[in-house]
Amino acid sequence: MNTPSVRNALTIDVEDYFQVSAFAPHIARADWPRLECRVEANVERILLLLGDKGIHATFFTLGWIAERYPAMLRRVAAAGHEVASHGHAHLRASQQSRSEFLHDVVQSKRILEQLTGQAVLGYRAPSFSIGARNLWAFDVLCEAGYRYSSSIYPIRHDHYGMPDAPRFAWHPRGPQGVLELPVSTVRLGSRNYPAGGGGYFRLLPYSLSRWLLRRINSRDGQAGIFYFHPWELDPGQPRPAGPGWKTRFRHYLNLARMEARLARLTSDFAWDRMDRIFLEGT
Repeated sequence: MNTPSVRNALTIDVEDYFQVSAFAPHIARADWPRLECRVEANVERILLLLGDKGIHATFFTLGWIAERYPAMLRRVAAAGHEVASHGHAHLRASQQSRSEFLHDVVQSKRILEQLTGQAVLGYRAPSFSIGARNLWAFDVLCEAGYRYSSSIYPIRHDHYGMPDAPRFAWHPRGPQGVLELPVSTVRLGSRNYPAGGGGYFRLLPYSLSRWLLRRINSRDGQAGIFYFHPWELDPGQPRPAGPGWKTRFRHYLNLARMEARLARLTSDFAWDRMDRIFLEGT
């Protein structure tokens, strides 16, 4: 049974295939400008899908992408979607100093706001790279003018995660600080399991993903937070040499099925922007 009265947050991390953190050892940042960029066509496919369903979402966008595709970003905003920050150049927050992180989040916010003419309230760290060792990042986000973050993933993962963090909205630095909105998980036994998209959505049967999100809506009584990337709808993307089998498996699995799965997901649940779900009335 669906719970359409619960609005879930649909979010898109706007980056291209060559900017994925797992590819960083194999693709130099200096080479990014010369690589085939496919993000614009993929975002257009997403806009058409959401437009057909009458859904608004939150697009966590890299400043690097926005600078190169300003018309694309303006189309996103003009369609009624929220534009939020994914940082400037897909640098992990955990690999930056406090001053470097401040520069990154201020720069990306400024670029996005200048291009859309709208306030940017939200931030998502690349690779969910805020955790127990760098909670100071929330002080920096508050200083930079952000109101919410979606940067801590309360799971165990080989590249990120803070498994003991709260599963739902919380204030890591107190009630006057930034609101953290974790991507969805389900608690089974003594462990949190991912339930909010990413590679898990492509790996797991759709029926299981649907069950997990329904459980969050019904048993927890909470809005789910789901995320995906434009490159996940693009099975024809270039395949760089170098990544090992585990990285290739995670990145390329079921890309051809992703768009159809998203179409089902957007029909089976109610969706909206992050800011409308979590900030209205606050």
